Amino acid sequence: MTIKIGVTGWGDHDLLYDDRIAAGDKLSAYASHFPVVEVDTAFYAIQPEKNYRKWLSQTPENFSFVIKAYQKLTGHDRSKLTLQEAKALMEEYRESIQPVIDAGKLNAILFQFPPWFDVRKAHIQKLKTIRDWLPDLPLALEFRNQSWFDPHYKRQTLDFMKEEKWIHTIVDEPQAGENSVPTILEPTHPDKTLIRFHGRNVHGWNRNGREGKDWRAVRFLYRYNEKELEEWVENLKKLEQQTKDITIFFNNNSGGDAAANAKQLIDMLGITYEDLNPRQMDLFNF
Repeated sequence: MTIKIGVTGWGDHDLLYDDRIAAGDKLSAYASHFPVVEVDTAFYAIQPEKNYRKWLSQTPENFSFVIKAYQKLTGHDRSKLTLQEAKALMEEYRESIQPVIDAGKLNAILFQFPPWFDVRKAHIQKLKTIRDWLPDLPLALEFRNQSWFDPHYKRQTLDFMKEEKWIHTIVDEPQAGENSVPTILEPTHPDKTLIRFHGRNVHGWNRNGREGKDWRAVRFLYRYNEKELEEWVENLKKLEQQTKDITIFFNNNSGGDAAANAKQLIDMLGITYEDLNPRQMDLFNF
């Protein structure tokens, strides 16, 4: 049983870096703190293979990546693709991440679907098709529509995920109506479970680009307190009886709180990670 804890992205976590570090060196420094990272840039564009090769070279042997699925594959951009176009795009995406697969550093591919991806036959078929196209890879699934866990569908949703070998992405997020989902403490994959902490800012959650350009500065503005994290220590004790590996990401970084909360939970769990990158020592710290 292992628990890997990290944060979303590696560029915007000032707690981890001094002012002199170059942007291109931040992942190497990040990997001296955490054993895993979520690659959110892959959501906005299919990254060239050279980027992944560079990131691999900057991380230690046991480091791993959770790579977000490209937004055209999840439907966030609302573009209409034919089945052939979607398959070609999926092949392009897979080719881009092949270096990570070959290096044995792929933790999972995270398919986070948009709020309008509700429970219906067409969407269930889309999940089956994606699984058919990527039969040999670890795929994590995160919903943003409450209908999947409506009492009428909750059991069917979880059973479907188990049958199709989707990794359940358990979330801690604001309970803000239809466009949020509850925390469901049930793994659906025997080997892996993903947990993402989005904060509990109910006011900011549903803005999501609709109220000006500053929505990102508000949506994930939240710092978990010790009591809230203690609840998760207990949750993790239950989950570790049901799954082999748990990967946790803190995404509550609108105010720069993600790295601090991640380190806090690591300390509360008494975890010490070996095989991280060596920490750069400041000239005046001995």
